[in-house]
Amino acid sequence: MQTWARATWPLRLNMSESSPYIGRFAPSPTGPLHFGSLIAALASYLEARRHHGRWLVRMEDVDELRNVAGAADDILFTLEAYGFEWDGNILYQTRRKDAYQAAMEQLMEQDLVYRCTCSRRDLQDVAEPGIHGLIYPGICSRLHHPEHVEHAIRLRTQDQLIEFTDAVMGIYGHNPKQDVGDFIIRRRDGLFAYQLAVVVDDEYQGITHVVRGYDLLDSTPRQIYLQHCLHLSTPQYAHLPLAINARGDKLSKQTQAPAIETRNATTMLVKAFRFLGQETENGLEHASLDTFWQWATSHWNMDSIPPQQSIILPDKLI
Repeated sequence: MQTWARATWPLRLNMSESSPYIGRFAPSPTGPLHFGSLIAALASYLEARRHHGRWLVRMEDVDELRNVAGAADDILFTLEAYGFEWDGNILYQTRRKDAYQAAMEQLMEQDLVYRCTCSRRDLQDVAEPGIHGLIYPGICSRLHHPEHVEHAIRLRTQDQLIEFTDAVMGIYGHNPKQDVGDFIIRRRDGLFAYQLAVVVDDEYQGITHVVRGYDLLDSTPRQIYLQHCLHLSTPQYAHLPLAINARGDKLSKQTQAPAIETRNATTMLVKAFRFLGQETENGLEHASLDTFWQWATSHWNMDSIPPQQSIILPDKLI
């Protein structure tokens, strides 16, 4: 089994520092875009354009049970209405199952995965709470369940700190073995897990920089771990403060965050720009979309983003 010394993190496998910038926005089509989604789209877009790089759009629809009919097209329509211009074709994870299967088989050949029949109920009394649910205690790691039994596929983790430097939040890391345990890469229902899909797709699309919300920060060490297991590149990461309401709830489809409207696109873009700590000139919210994008691209500064987990939004904006 592979091991790595802490001093080797983070590696830049198969990637040179001169690689052209390729960023991405990867919404899940579980509903329309809301203000929290706009923040992530705006930051990732402006960072790519400031580096004269490419900006790709990926539909992270791997969890097919949560997808909403028509949501993907609605998201793309809204992005266009707000003046976003993506490069290349849209990538849909539901069309990439063969790639995820190939990655899983590669891990199988290295004896880095195993079948797990444990349910959440099985773990309630034996597993300790971690940073992302219950820490899997490795019950099935040596049991060799037959393939015909209903099972998930878990990745074996190492007892080792994985840390990286986030462009917004600074140095961050955790020990996947101690803080998460062996984690699932294919679910019991046969659907591939987000952690595997995102790693495979970032490599496939040549992503060099990932700009996304703070809620995915604790997923990053697991993704870096998977990248090493699969001998893939490690992008540079930046995690943005989350937009929350006065109750502390993140703006999301699960909390019924309202969809952003297309009729006041410039105003909403300016609000998102300011949310990210960027200063604007007076009256920019009344300018044309073209004027906003020209001004925002030339004045964008990643260093101005506050290194906070979240920022409360006024109720009127929500």
